[in-house]
Amino acid sequence: MAKQPQPISPLKNFFAGGFGGVCLVFVGHPLDTIKVRLQTQPKPQPGQPPLYSGTFDCFKKTLVGEGVRGLYRGMAAPIIGVTPMFAVCFFGFGLGKRLQQRKPDDILTYPQLFAAGMLSGVFTTVIMAPGERIKCLLQIQAATGETKYNGSLDCAKQLYREAGIRGVYKGTVLTLMRDVPASGMYFMTYEWLKNILTPEGKSVSDLSVPRILFAGGLAGIFNWAVAIPPDVLKSRFQTAPAGKYRNGFRDVLRELIREEGVASLYKGFTAVMIRAFPANAACFLGFEVAMKFLNWVAPGL
Repeated sequence: MAKQPQPISPLKNFFAGGFGGVCLVFVGHPLDTIKVRLQTQPKPQPGQPPLYSGTFDCFKKTLVGEGVRGLYRGMAAPIIGVTPMFAVCFFGFGLGKRLQQRKPDDILTYPQLFAAGMLSGVFTTVIMAPGERIKCLLQIQAATGETKYNGSLDCAKQLYREAGIRGVYKGTVLTLMRDVPASGMYFMTYEWLKNILTPEGKSVSDLSVPRILFAGGLAGIFNWAVAIPPDVLKSRFQTAPAGKYRNGFRDVLRELIREEGVASLYKGFTAVMIRAFPANAACFLGFEVAMKFLNWVAPGL
């Protein structure tokens, strides 16, 4: 295993992670919109075709009907939330690594890196759950032709007025179920690939841009391979009318399996995987660039 950069600084991870998250949203939001619309489209009536026949059909209809702005529908919520969310995510990963080190120069095993990644998933849920709820509602609103919410802030106000803080945080358990194992896989895969791609005798901090992009993009693929089923359940649950799923995700799971089969848990798979590589490649490249800048301007931080 190539030597990891030492010492670990959770604070630098915080700032660099925030910048990486902004890079991710700008690159990945259009396909995230497609993913959510595919996951939440209503079941077609007998003899009628579905609203969207697949990823490219959804992309085409969105672009024709709403223009480029339609692909970026609901982006305000993740942009507002993404900087602190990814900052906290990378901070949690850095803290998870630090907590498992007995000495500052200890090199962590892959199971330890996985555990540190899972901690980051717990950290981000507080920010992620309401942001995801608002984003999903705004993304499907345009497809239904209704205009209930006039932007992210209005959506948050209405949710709070209707059901209090529980309405804003609807889907928190499913967000945890998605992000804890997926974040573990995400960071462990990235660190593993960085070590594999690092030439013998070199430091992982000296990886070239193409190798960082490859490692980050593939880490995103592995992350979503774990996250898609709970993400489908989360999107359905967070956009459902109040009271529809009284037993939470169990009702969503039963309904999906009964009506659409196991394959329904992988709705939006193509859109997710097309998005995962470039978005996460951009995220980790942004993180590494920001980290190098911080190491230069504040080496003792």
